[in-house]
Amino acid sequence: IHWFSIFNSFMMVVFLVGLVSMILMRTLKKDFSRLTQDDDDETGLEVGDESGWKQVKGDVFRAPSRLMLFSALYGTGVQIASLLFLVIGLSISFYHSHFIYKRGSLVTSFIGCYAVTSFVAGYISGSFYLRYGGKQWIQTMILTSCLFPGSCFTLGLLLDFIATAYGSLASIPLGTMVILLILWLF
Repeated sequence: IHWFSIFNSFMMVVFLVGLVSMILMRTLKKDFSRLTQDDDDETGLEVGDESGWKQVKGDVFRAPSRLMLFSALYGTGVQIASLLFLVIGLSISFYHSHFIYKRGSLVTSFIGCYAVTSFVAGYISGSFYLRYGGKQWIQTMILTSCLFPGSCFTLGLLLDFIATAYGSLASIPLGTMVILLILWLF
C-alpha cells in the first residue's frame, strides 16, 4: 500500500474543502451583513441585489412534503455514513491483525457495527422530524428502524430462497437468517 499517496490525497481533499468553505463563508458573511444592514435602515430603500441564496431562503427552511419518510431516509443515510467510517477505521486499526483475514469477518463487523450505530439513525431522524414540527415521532422511529434493514432483509431472504431452489452452495443457512432477524428486531 502506498501510504504516502493516500496521505497526500487526503491532505489535498482537506485543503480544497477548507478553501471552498472559506470562500463560501466570506461570501455569505458579506451578503448577510448587507442584508441585515438593509433591514436596519429606516429609509425605505429596497434591497437592490436579490440574487443567489436570498431568493431561495424561504424554500430552504420549509418542511419537506413527506417529512416522515424524508427524516427516516436522512437518519438512515447518516447511520450508513457513520457505519462506513467506523468499519474503515476498524479495518485500518486492525490491518496487521488476523481479524481482517478471517473469512466473513468484514461482513460480521459490518452487521455488528450496524447494530451499534442504530442509535445514530434514531436520534438524527427524530431530531430532524421534531425540528420541523412533526407530531408522530413514534411512527417515524418505527419507519427509520424498518425501512433500510427490512428492505435488505426481504431482498436477501428472497435471493436466498432462489439460491436454495437452484441448489446453490452459496445460499445462507436458515439459522443465520433467523439470527439476523433476531438481531434486527432486538
